Amino acid sequence: MLKFTAKALVCAVSLGIASWASADPILIKFSHVVADSTPKGQGALMFKKLVEERLPGKVEVQVYPNSSLFGDGKEMEALLLGDVQMIAPSLAKFGQYTKKLQIFDLPFLFNDINAVDRFQHSDAGQGLLHSMESNNITGLGYWHNGMKQLSANKALHEPKDARGLKFRVQSSEVLEEQFKALKANARKMSFSEVYQGLQTGVVNGAENPWSNIESQKFYEVQKYITESNHGVLDYMLITNTKFWNGLPPDIRTELDKIVVEVTDEVNKEAAELNDKAKAKVVAAGTSEVIELTPEERGKWVEAMKPVWKKFEGDIGSDLIEAAQKANAE
Repeated sequence: MLKFTAKALVCAVSLGIASWASADPILIKFSHVVADSTPKGQGALMFKKLVEERLPGKVEVQVYPNSSLFGDGKEMEALLLGDVQMIAPSLAKFGQYTKKLQIFDLPFLFNDINAVDRFQHSDAGQGLLHSMESNNITGLGYWHNGMKQLSANKALHEPKDARGLKFRVQSSEVLEEQFKALKANARKMSFSEVYQGLQTGVVNGAENPWSNIESQKFYEVQKYITESNHGVLDYMLITNTKFWNGLPPDIRTELDKIVVEVTDEVNKEAAELNDKAKAKVVAAGTSEVIELTPEERGKWVEAMKPVWKKFEGDIGSDLIEAAQKANAE
């Protein structure tokens, strides 16, 4: 009887090992809406590369750029349903899950991308990564794209120049109010539809970092680009909380390390990618790039700053003060 039991045990263990060895790798589908050449696109590819190097046979990453799997109107739903495991939406996309992240849409809040970075690394900024876990959304890190520029088929030197124009915006109450403050019209539109919208005149203008303007060829259908640096377009790398917490601890630990490494690299390279994108747009010669004088910039700040007060209650004055402190540092 003992001999039989021992033999059976050996067989069971052998079958278990064989089963583990032949098990399919954990699949992470990473969906996003921009080109591979953008900061987010590069980050997704870097994540895939490092994961498959360090967790071979255990984790497979599939990257779907340019809205090839889900557009920006559907990717959040797909994440919550488990149809994708990782996305990196613009920080403007989280309004229905937490109002506090609206801080990143406030116009002229941050002096530059370095101030954004300091705020995101602060206790206040890190706390926002975990602000949506009750909704099954875990923030893993912030990825820079860059500061936003205004583009239009009309030269925008002063706020009055934007009056009556139709600007494409993401689904954000703050961004709608931003353009209302200019007496302009805000039109919500999926990112994949922006080029055609600009081309056909459904919208007259938009706001984007240089990397988006270049990679999506918006400069082909916009006569003017005002280098306003009026806001930030960054992303939060997020995952489904239940999926992430359900991963084997050793695998999750390694993925966390990779996320930190990729995030650091993406944020270092974002500025360089935007500089190169701007140079390509200028070289194309299809758009006139307008550089604001200090006096002109001051008029834009004055026109848009009242938006802060409208959302102070939702965001919290403490967060706004923390962001301003990041400027001072």
